[in-house]
Amino acid sequence: MAADRRDWLQDRRGLRTADTGGPGPWPLEDDLRGTSAGVGVLGADLRYRFANPAYCRITGEAPADLAGRSPSALAERYIGRPSLLAEVLADGVPRTWVTGPGGRCHTTCLRLENRGTVTGVLCIVIETPVPGLYEELELARARLAAADEAVERIGTSLDEVATCRELAEFLGPRLAEAAAVDVLPPPVKSGAPPPTPTASAMRRTAGTGDVELLDDDGRRRPRTESALVRAVETRLPATEHGDGDRVTVLAVPLTAAPDRGGAVGPLIGVVLLARVGSPFSENEIAITRHAARRAAVSIAHAREFATEQGKAVELQRALLTEPGKPHPNLQFATRYLPVGSSNLVGGDWFETVRLHYGRTLLVMGDVMGHGVEAAVEMNTYRSMLRDVAAADLPPHRVLRQLDLAIADTMARPATCLLVRVDPARGLGSFSSAGHLPPVVFTATGSAELVDVPAGPPLGTGLGGYELVTRELTPEDTLLLYTDGLVERRDEDIDVSLERLTSVRLPCTAPMEEMVDAVVRELDAEHAEDDVALLAARIRRRRPQGSEEQPVQGHNR
Repeated sequence: MAADRRDWLQDRRGLRTADTGGPGPWPLEDDLRGTSAGVGVLGADLRYRFANPAYCRITGEAPADLAGRSPSALAERYIGRPSLLAEVLADGVPRTWVTGPGGRCHTTCLRLENRGTVTGVLCIVIETPVPGLYEELELARARLAAADEAVERIGTSLDEVATCRELAEFLGPRLAEAAAVDVLPPPVKSGAPPPTPTASAMRRTAGTGDVELLDDDGRRRPRTESALVRAVETRLPATEHGDGDRVTVLAVPLTAAPDRGGAVGPLIGVVLLARVGSPFSENEIAITRHAARRAAVSIAHAREFATEQGKAVELQRALLTEPGKPHPNLQFATRYLPVGSSNLVGGDWFETVRLHYGRTLLVMGDVMGHGVEAAVEMNTYRSMLRDVAAADLPPHRVLRQLDLAIADTMARPATCLLVRVDPARGLGSFSSAGHLPPVVFTATGSAELVDVPAGPPLGTGLGGYELVTRELTPEDTLLLYTDGLVERRDEDIDVSLERLTSVRLPCTAPMEEMVDAVVRELDAEHAEDDVALLAARIRRRRPQGSEEQPVQGHNR
């Protein structure tokens, strides 16, 4: 028996004891009766097998006829509900938590085993001399867990609306029945002072749950307005409590990081929470403030990013001006579509250059990379091309001269496609520096790829560009484009080009409509990269004496 009483010290998965469900006294009864810690033993059926006097005193269990009874509802406040004890029996993982009124006790439950057979659960209940200590530790742990989750869920992108939605969805289900985020609009101009922070200037950006607790027919309820105004004025959390409907509203300001030397950063907005019943506790307000600060920093970064992207796009649009006008004997239309909603700037560009004898040189290029640097180098390519093209060389020799000139500047490599259109002879001369082949929409409406050998990209200094000539008629529409129009992630380029050549367009359609149709059919508005398009068609000769008006390109 002595050996049986001591072998429980050596088991890693709980206590190994004699059969707790068997007849007779439970082993170790004499050793545990005098301890100050409450010790209760339940069998595999979760009925009492043993409990010492301290356990009965702490949990309120009557010691008489205790064996064979199930724990009372009062005792469950200390040792947990039967479902929790069943989990301990099932997985053998000890459970420890704060229990009792005011968190004055610390309970641990362990599984009992006897030579590999599960025999019951041992519950140890210890009173702490500092009643609120474990409760405070639990609250601190809850705040830390919430802060950690907020880092994962709030500010996952440089999108202001998405961040506001993430904040509302994080706080709403956790703390309230309704959550909403109202923000001030950003400054109209970069560097301008932020708008005056007033409740009326804020706009609703995100909401979740029963927002009617906050609003009435789209307008803030008086208690919502009152809490929001106080939060804006004091830059501190503010609460309002309803009388009849027992609705509590919490408003917490969203403040960005303070400027140098400042104590409080600029106000961005306010997060609003509402629920019926108990007021918000200090712990809940602390969780809301932490989440609001994180959201405010993310929103400030999103706005700064949007401002810088706006500058970059404006710069590129200034550089990507309307191409030079071709001869009146050529119709053309253009488009430039920055990638996605972020307007991330790239180096896509196009140009038309008038040559002698009614000929026009069409150009489509793509500088590798994105950002302002790519846009600036795109303008370098464009300027050099105009100088080289002025010599009226064949397209393949223009590329050769441009390649040598760019190689000396150490600029980024770029692909480029040149097409010299001669309407009088009905010919197109093509040459490519690593660019995707152009497409010709014929009189039947079908699309054909022009087989142009792709030489090395410009800027490598390798040369080796070839010339291809093809007949062009007034019924043919020539389309030059950058890779963003057709390329898709995880798709072979041949498949991408097949999607383009499968488009059917009427040869009599106006140029603008044809370009719009290509954009629509290939879903270029949602492309994964910038898209630049240039479409051209030889104009039919008009009867003698009729006036010819040049058709200007259109860049959207």
